[in-house]
Amino acid sequence: MGVKKKKETQVTSLTVCHQDLETLKSLADVEGENLASLLLHCVQLTDGVSQIRYVKQIVPLLEKANKNGTCDPTIRSCLDILAGIYLSLNLKNPLKKVLASSLNGLPEFFLIEATQSFTSRLQEELNTSTDLYSYRKVIDNISSCMENFDLGRSSVNNLLENVLHFLQKSLIEISEENRKLAGNHIVQTQLMNDLLVSIRVSVMLVQKVQGFQRLHLKNSPTWQSMCGLLSMFTNFLSDDGLLQTIQSTSGLAVILFIKAMFHPPEKIPDLISSVLLRSVDPTSAPEWLLSCCKSLCCADVPPSALLFLCQGTLTMLDWQEGRMGPSGEALLLNTVRVLFTLSSQIKESTLEMFLSRILASWTNSAIQVLDSSSPSLKDNLNGNADVVRRLLDYVYTHWEHPLDALRHQTKIIFRNILQMHQLTVEESGSDLSADRFIFELTESLLRLEWHSKGKYTCLGCLVDLIGIDHILALAKTIPSQILEVMGDQSLVPYASDLLETMFKNHKSRLKSQAVDSTWIDKWHETWVSPLLCVLCEGNLDQKSYVIDYYLPKLLNCNPESLSYMVKILQTSADAKTGQQSFPSLGSYDSRGALGALMACLRTARAHGHLQSATDAWRDLVSSARIKQGLIHQHCQVRIDTLGLLCESNRSTEIVSTEEMQWIQFFITYNLNSQSPGVRQQICSLLKKLFCRIQESSQVLYKLEQSKSKHEPGSESTRQHPSVSLQQYKNFMSSICNSLFEALFPGSSYPTRFSALTILGSIAEVFPVPEDRVQTVYQLSHDIDVGRFQTLMECLTGTFEEVKILAFDLLMKLPKTFVQFQGSVKLQGLFQAALELSTSTKPYDCVTASYLLNFLIWQNALPSSLSAYLKTQRVACGDGDKSAAVVESNTLIVIKCLLENLEEEVSRAENSLLQAAASFPMYGRVHCITGALRKLPLK
Repeated sequence: MGVKKKKETQVTSLTVCHQDLETLKSLADVEGENLASLLLHCVQLTDGVSQIRYVKQIVPLLEKANKNGTCDPTIRSCLDILAGIYLSLNLKNPLKKVLASSLNGLPEFFLIEATQSFTSRLQEELNTSTDLYSYRKVIDNISSCMENFDLGRSSVNNLLENVLHFLQKSLIEISEENRKLAGNHIVQTQLMNDLLVSIRVSVMLVQKVQGFQRLHLKNSPTWQSMCGLLSMFTNFLSDDGLLQTIQSTSGLAVILFIKAMFHPPEKIPDLISSVLLRSVDPTSAPEWLLSCCKSLCCADVPPSALLFLCQGTLTMLDWQEGRMGPSGEALLLNTVRVLFTLSSQIKESTLEMFLSRILASWTNSAIQVLDSSSPSLKDNLNGNADVVRRLLDYVYTHWEHPLDALRHQTKIIFRNILQMHQLTVEESGSDLSADRFIFELTESLLRLEWHSKGKYTCLGCLVDLIGIDHILALAKTIPSQILEVMGDQSLVPYASDLLETMFKNHKSRLKSQAVDSTWIDKWHETWVSPLLCVLCEGNLDQKSYVIDYYLPKLLNCNPESLSYMVKILQTSADAKTGQQSFPSLGSYDSRGALGALMACLRTARAHGHLQSATDAWRDLVSSARIKQGLIHQHCQVRIDTLGLLCESNRSTEIVSTEEMQWIQFFITYNLNSQSPGVRQQICSLLKKLFCRIQESSQVLYKLEQSKSKHEPGSESTRQHPSVSLQQYKNFMSSICNSLFEALFPGSSYPTRFSALTILGSIAEVFPVPEDRVQTVYQLSHDIDVGRFQTLMECLTGTFEEVKILAFDLLMKLPKTFVQFQGSVKLQGLFQAALELSTSTKPYDCVTASYLLNFLIWQNALPSSLSAYLKTQRVACGDGDKSAAVVESNTLIVIKCLLENLEEEVSRAENSLLQAAASFPMYGRVHCITGALRKLPLK
């Protein structure tokens, strides 16, 4: 896996206007030590990253200044320029945040001057911004001023009236422009985004600026702007032509503005309840509410508007510790009743998603209120109440919803229902697992079919709340039931997650209650024994999914269980047929206990639970058992045993002597597999082993150089690194001997395919070393004339896959191998290729194409073509020498083939029938296209 290059940070440099630049030049001192000099040097840089370093020096320099510096015109001018710089920077420019962070540390005696400078500059922006498409920059500046920036927040507070007026003006003009440009989707997208940001800034303004504490002066300009904004938010809320995110944010803004504007605050919940229930009394409601929120005070409010008002109610009001009192509790219940009504009305998927999130938010608010609520609310929110029953109905109805995000919300709602019920009964001190509601809920879930995905999620929540003991008491065989459904791929993730939740909880509870180590026996009986039954007797898909999803989680939870698994499975494998718990050695159709054993060991090693291979073989399983697995009748047992030897969680783990012996044993008996899938897995696993040998050999070389006898990672090597390296060389040579022996004349297609694929992997993993890089093995050292000839003969077979593999392997060998062929042999090889290209057997021309390409790319064309060679190489010039040689050789061969083809065409003009029978021409054409296809023509 390649290392991802770290993306370089791009920071746009800050600049100042010409007037500010001239001011800095006039104020900079000769020594270059005052603030003006620092800023001048900073703005003259063109690299934003370098400017950050200067910005960070501003406050330290001011801290050194005399406290009387507040009257210094130089500092005052510099602070003014800094304010201009801050407001000129783009919102996403890192310099803006760095400058704000630095100025937050401004010495106190400069704060008044700095605030005045920022207020003045912001006032100028608000007054001079008249272009509709320039509003966004001003709005972003208002937002950044309120975001972790003390000077900015103070400036906005000073200009609250102006800021509100600007926001109102921008919202009016942007929404009007959006209406005019209906149908121009590109421009509308930008306008709606600006609209959304403006609403969010308005919300932030009310939340973060202190000026709203003096808001209740009904005739003030600030109040009038607030009323205007509230009126606009109300209109946005019901405008289906806008994005739903705009409508949703408007719902938040409406509730927040009502909260800020209404007095007294203790009556806010009653007012909002009347709005949600569409029962506003015109005689008692404030006049401004009836005027600004007229469309919300009638009986005909769109469902989407009500939905977003509910969201605003839950988000913008303070539900902590029941601070709103009884009226707040009533509002909470009214809100959920409105949501239940909307649930039956809303059919649009995006609104359904909003509804699920808002319901989950409601349960969170209910939990906050229940911490210190009245008995009445607890009665309304316990498990037997109507509200909880309807929430459960919502969960059951939507837990199979196609949207993942909505299904996730049902999990949150269900978990919060349990927590709500727990809060309503905790004062009684009763055991929650014995609670009637919990008992009935658990029973109803267990009665459901296991194909229901929501069942797994809800049972997991129950386990987290009351523990697994209660569920095991009701359904002792639940581990087996869940494992049974793991043959269905769609249910596997849910089933494995639930099992993990259960066995982790069970282990934790048993350990906390135990006085000795016997608790593990019960845990093994509950969770491991059913697993072993599936591994021995389950169907193919079920075993595969259990091994991939469940077994690793179980071993990660309790690695010591591996010994228990091995003991049980070895005992079963050793037992005589008919006397064991599981099928013993297995057969062609069944893996048996031996297959389960190998699968467990392979998974354990791949996940790092067998730290030392040698120790594992000695302590857990015998050499005879490994060999038994390597030649098992069932192909998956052989694959799992091979995987056990080849795979490791550490790519540099030393390959032990025993492992090398077993791999050699495996190759002797398994090259002739008839299944393409099995052959592919064998070759892939062996390639992993070769990579491990290559990477661990680099570690051994370093150890050898440092003359250390210990491998890093505290794993002792029992011999000197040079001994291990020699064993690697001997092993790889032995493997190559076996593979070339398998390529004897007349060997089967599967054998040749496997042997050539493995040899190709060896050539790829152990390339010809460059730049004095050490490599433990080179395939070329074990190839002599006979073996080279064997590879050439593979090109003459009838199966093209074998030809391709042989050709690719030949191409990976050094070009010096053509020394095995004398000029006479090369001439004969070339002539044979030409003759094969006109053979009446179709596969002969394929052989001819590979032979010619080999001669082209190995620069091994016979000397008889030297005249062609001299002519063409002169024409190649001084470009890429190797590429030029290949192109030259290709041209020579194509010219030769074309000359023969022209002669054959003229002969064929006399008799096409004779030409087809004696010298078909498609072979020549195939060789020409084959030669051109190998060239990198891009």
